[in-house]
Amino acid sequence: MSSTYEGGYQGSDYGAAGDGGATAAASPYPDVSDQSVGSLVGQLSTDLSKLMSQELALAKAEMKEEAKKAGVAGGMLAGAGLAGLMVAIFGTAALMYILDTQLPLPWAAVIVTVLWAIVGAVLFVMGRKKLQEVNPKPEQTVESLKEDKEWVKPQKN
Repeated sequence: MSSTYEGGYQGSDYGAAGDGGATAAASPYPDVSDQSVGSLVGQLSTDLSKLMSQELALAKAEMKEEAKKAGVAGGMLAGAGLAGLMVAIFGTAALMYILDTQLPLPWAAVIVTVLWAIVGAVLFVMGRKKLQEVNPKPEQTVESLKEDKEWVKPQKN
């Protein structure tokens, strides 16, 4: 049997408050008077092992989510880089044609260059915005660890 504690932690059921066990209603601590020290240490070890596994799983999930955001932002920035390369290529070709001849073809090259510049600017702005949304710190895990620390303090006493 197991009990779910604050923060979603599930541990061994040894009379946790609120589970209908032998715990007095006024006490927030489990009734362990009928258990040996060895049994309690074993349960604590099991609970801490489960807790660490759950915290690790939460940290992995958070980091995976943030890595996906970073990947999207990186793709947009790569697109902006490609657009910048196209601006340089078409800009060079346009300038060459403008200086060499007075035909309409050079103006077409200028229009294409301007369009690529716009595409590059839009992708850059979007990629930068997405990158600013990435948070490498696993906030939920940090908060959960703080809650676990507060939960463990009374258990030690």
